[in-house]
Amino acid sequence: MKALRWGVIGTGGIAAAFVRDLAWLPDADVVAVGSRAQESADRFAAAHGLERGHASYEDLVGDDAVDVVYVATPHPLHVSAAMLAIEAGKAVLVEKPFTIDAGEAESLVSAARSRGTFLMEAMWTRFLPHMRRIRALLAAGALGEVRTVVAEHGQWFAQDAEHRLFAPALGGGALLDLGIYPVSFVSMVLGAPERVTAVSSPAFTGVDATTSILLEHAGGAHGVVTTSLEAAGANAVSISGTEARVVVEPTWYRPAVFSLLARDGTVLERFDEPHQGHGLRHQAEEVARCLRDGRTESDVMPLDETLSIMRTLDEVRRQIGLAYPPTT
Repeated sequence: MKALRWGVIGTGGIAAAFVRDLAWLPDADVVAVGSRAQESADRFAAAHGLERGHASYEDLVGDDAVDVVYVATPHPLHVSAAMLAIEAGKAVLVEKPFTIDAGEAESLVSAARSRGTFLMEAMWTRFLPHMRRIRALLAAGALGEVRTVVAEHGQWFAQDAEHRLFAPALGGGALLDLGIYPVSFVSMVLGAPERVTAVSSPAFTGVDATTSILLEHAGGAHGVVTTSLEAAGANAVSISGTEARVVVEPTWYRPAVFSLLARDGTVLERFDEPHQGHGLRHQAEEVARCLRDGRTESDVMPLDETLSIMRTLDEVRRQIGLAYPPTT
């Protein structure tokens, strides 16, 4: 299969990091970027050595030289940008959170499935080497029956009403930007919760600043999630089973080290593989694998699971009273 030609929608920090990390892949070429202004598109293209900068998202998805579109806009623009790409028949990778709510997510999934177009949520952490090994251990039953998953994502941000994390119009708050990582991690281990209980403290702009969530699963397993944009956390996670536990060292959602420990604390395995680059390229590798195999969905980050995660986030938002302005 020839190298996949990527087009990027958005010119922010995550778009830049993605393009830089794809340089590690011999079978991926980023050829174009789309923005809402020619100046910003040209600036991004020049900074990253891209062939073309488009002054609209429509022009980017209509570019015949683009095979796959990566949507890296602010959260509220994900649904419209991704829909443009789907309707243009492009394979699409949508930055997390997939959308603002489950209703938007369902519209994208329905459109992609009806057209037979590839679509995946860009939850990059799920494709990292240590996560692949953790899934293998779980599948082999190395932990026994999982009883608890404890996951945290906390960072400190200076209070700034213009910053996207504090801006309601940009889908700000800890939950969608930071909390989605631990919520998705619990989902990877335990699946969809049967019951969600959430508490939260607001930031000065009304978005959530610190949110804690208890996820109750079939068989009595618990997921415990805390996320905050006003305090830097330890940012470690653990999975505890009846036979053993996994402890992932900080920062767990990036390339990381983990240990598999017996009940008595004996180290059964230590995963500490060197890693080059940021790690965003692994999700692009998954897109390429799926397209080579003729798949329209990933079995590592399935669309049905993305929908389930969005419904969990919706329920958390309902309980904590977190609402956003309409996206249309």
